[in-house]
Amino acid sequence: MKDKFNLSSEAFDYLGIGFYKYCLGKNEGFEFINPSLVKILGYSSRAQLMKKKFVDLFCSVDEKNKFLGAIKKSKRVKFFETSLLKKNNKPIWVAISAFQAKSGTKNEYLEGLVEDISLHKDMEENIALERDMFQGALDNMPDAIYFKDNLNRIVRVNQYYLQGMNKKQEDVTGKTDFDFFPKQQAQQMFEDDNLVLTTGKPIVGKIERTLLANGEWNQVITTKIPVYDRQGKIVGTMGITRDMTAYANLEHSRFKMMMNALVVLGRALEMRDPYTSMHTRNVAVIAGEIAKVLGWDENRLLGMKLAAELHDLGKISIPLDILNKPGKLSDLEYQLIQKHVENCCKLIGDIDFPFSLGQIIEQHHERLDGSGYPHKIKEGDICTEARILAVSDVLESMTSHRPYRAALGKNKAIEELQKGYGNKYDASVVDIVVGLLDKNDGKIFWQSN
Repeated sequence: MKDKFNLSSEAFDYLGIGFYKYCLGKNEGFEFINPSLVKILGYSSRAQLMKKKFVDLFCSVDEKNKFLGAIKKSKRVKFFETSLLKKNNKPIWVAISAFQAKSGTKNEYLEGLVEDISLHKDMEENIALERDMFQGALDNMPDAIYFKDNLNRIVRVNQYYLQGMNKKQEDVTGKTDFDFFPKQQAQQMFEDDNLVLTTGKPIVGKIERTLLANGEWNQVITTKIPVYDRQGKIVGTMGITRDMTAYANLEHSRFKMMMNALVVLGRALEMRDPYTSMHTRNVAVIAGEIAKVLGWDENRLLGMKLAAELHDLGKISIPLDILNKPGKLSDLEYQLIQKHVENCCKLIGDIDFPFSLGQIIEQHHERLDGSGYPHKIKEGDICTEARILAVSDVLESMTSHRPYRAALGKNKAIEELQKGYGNKYDASVVDIVVGLLDKNDGKIFWQSN
């Protein structure tokens, strides 16, 4: 018979797995048991086990019925996993293989193998326990956690991720970010994942905005790290994304209140001295265009424009008859004018900005050769924003009308900047200004009127 075990009974005595032959019908009982099966089930002799009915060895009635049903249907069972009772009535996990046949006397019998898989099952249970503990830990984290393979397909996510996406596990497994996010946003995520995969270097604390399933945008901070296999090969990525929307909104509200207070001060300056107010707005336009040429990001550009808008705010405390005095100022009057830098720093000094606003304003009258004020610092000690502000300030002042003089014109302003090229004024900033003027056919592009 093709499926029949053809080894002799003596040969089965040396197998590391249990072997049995069990008669069915009127003479039901074990006909043969090898020593390994006796050992697996914890009996001291074959004779003890031979007295047992095969079906009585099953721990579970349901499992017994499943086994017998499979035998009845197919006449064979392969690697049927179940628990059998040992001599001490303790269960042991085994895998039973069997087939039903007839002997020459027409009596039916079962013949097969019993393999001890208790170690395998223990390992499975430990792995399952570790997996469940790991998943439980992930699901209780207040962050979206996700694993992707080396093709950036989602492998596993936690509950927080699913809740944020309003999806089920089966809805996200095997998908990519392109299935859930706008194309441009998904492309950036895809590129970040690939960067981690190719370099092995993590991306830590990246601030970004994501579109939620409900159509709302939120602000998050994301960290992505490589995942390695046992051979040290990168096989995927793990990402952790924390929702910072509430914090960002709070910071935005705080920043907005601060900005509103500064707007009030700016309006007070405009009511008192419209020329200075117009000057600061124009300087902000020039400085912003220079920063754009330099390719600065949105936050740094905002800091540059804000510094330009506020750089002369300290003049609110300078008497108007000195600010608008025609003719030459006395030494004392000039010292009062210079005080506007210190006055401005006092006004904004206690406000916590996300950029070095005070430093920029404090240095905007400094010069590379140390001839400026208030501290006569030189070159590398002057920040880039202050260098830009210095050039923008000179350009706007000389091309604008003042109560005490007419506008000197663009050519005179460029002449002054060229005269101080590289010694008073940053040469690269002057070059950008000249380039911007050339791009605009020499026309003044910063004045609103």
